[in-house]
This record gives sequence, structure tokens and C-alpha cells, in this order.
Amino acid sequence: MTDARHLHLTIIGGGNMGRALVSGLLRSGTQPEAIQVCELSPQACERMQADFGIRATADLSGAVAGSNVVLLAVKPQDLRSVVETLKPELQRTWPLLLSIAAGVRIEALRHWCGPGVPIARAMPNRPALVGAGATGLFADHHVPASARALAERILKAVGAVVWVQTEDALDLVTALSGSGPAYFFLLADAMRQSAIELGLEPNAARLLAMETLYGAGLQAHDSDGDLVRLREEVTSKGGTTEAALRALADARFVSAVRAAIEAAADRSRALAAKFGHA
Repeated sequence: MTDARHLHLTIIGGGNMGRALVSGLLRSGTQPEAIQVCELSPQACERMQADFGIRATADLSGAVAGSNVVLLAVKPQDLRSVVETLKPELQRTWPLLLSIAAGVRIEALRHWCGPGVPIARAMPNRPALVGAGATGLFADHHVPASARALAERILKAVGAVVWVQTEDALDLVTALSGSGPAYFFLLADAMRQSAIELGLEPNAARLLAMETLYGAGLQAHDSDGDLVRLREEVTSKGGTTEAALRALADARFVSAVRAAIEAAADRSRALAAKFGHA
């Protein structure tokens, strides 16, 4: 059973997100001996051991022995075979099964691993790689408070965590924060390209766009979260920002963002239909 006081974590999958979680946990004070990674590539195992001083193994069937959290960081199409291989040990010890695989529903995970195992899903995003992630978490009524605390502890090591009330809400989390960094990068690059076309030197345009993206995000992060007020503080009446925002409104900028969020959420649901059922 899960124990909120002590973490014994096995991460299945040593890719970018697995590495980010290991790095974040070590930075936040988790001891290396509390973490193990299972990665089928012997070379990847060697890198994990050399980079982080943790245990790494290619033995999937024996990887989760002694763990109170098993974190699934593998591709959705690989998840069923992984969970079914782990089933005997999961049924013996009932650790928290924490999945960050997009689309695969708890119902399917429970069907593959058998009854009694507490299961939670998390949707982290790519800024977790630099410790600035935003993660949506969901767990149903089968998951005790101690297991929820462990899930939150793990994901908080790489950034902010928000619990959502329904599993379906994770599709919107995917559309907002999961895909969201790409939206900001697109906007910053459009700003860069526009400035170049209007006469600004390319290196200056690139630097100013990148630093504006960084600075605005940092300012928002350190604020009280009132994004409307932050925008208004930059927008002097009759000034340049007001003119720019009027042009964006005329181009139906907000409607375009809504359409993007809807498209990403719809795609998340489609992936769930393909991979997320037993």
C-alpha cells in the first residue's frame, strides 16, 4: 500500500519527462536511493545512473518490487503491454499507479492491472524539463489521500500542480497547458518575424521577442494571477499597446485562441478513443 511519509518510486520510461522528474525530485531533496528508473535500453540505464546516481534497470518484470509509486512515462501505444507485464507485482503490493501517458483512461489501466490498485493520471507539460511545468492531476474515489499526496509531491518537483474534478477535464488541461507552450512560441516567433519585415535587425528582433516572452511569463508568475489587470497596466489609453490590441481584436484573436483550444481538446479525445479504452 502507498505510504505518504516515504517515497519509493519506480519510473517506467527514461525519456525526457522521466529525466525531468528525476532531476526535479533530487533538487527538491528526495534521496537517490528512493528512485529507480526502468528503461529497456542498456545505454539509457547507464546514462541515468551516471547522471543522477540512481538505480536503473532494464528488467521490467522485476522493476517495481518495493515501490509505493509506479510512474508510467511510456507512449500510449506501449502502455497496455507494460501494465500487463507489471500486473502480478501490482496485485501483490498495490502501489499507486501514476500515469502521464496522454489519453489512456483510468478504466483501461484498471482493466489491465486488475482491481484494488489506486490509479491517478497526470498531464505535465514540456517546461517541466526546466522545473517550470504546469500539471493537471486527476484521481477517482478509489485513491486514498496518502496516495494523492505522493502524486502531488512527485509532480510539484517540476512545477505547479492543479487537481481537476473529472477525468474528462484532462483533455482541456492537455489543450491549455500541455500544448500551450507552442502557442506562446508561435506568438513570439510571429512578433519576431513581423519586426524583421518592418525593418528591425534580425538578431535584435529575436532577442527582444524571446526576452519579452520570458519577462511576461515571469511577471505573470510572480503576480496575483489577475491577467486582465496585468494587460491593462501595459495598455495606456491612446497609446501603442492599445492600438496593437485593437488590431488583434479586429483579427478575432481571442476567437482564434478559442478555436485552437477546442481543436487540441478534440484531438486529445480522439487519442483517448484510440488508445484509452480496455
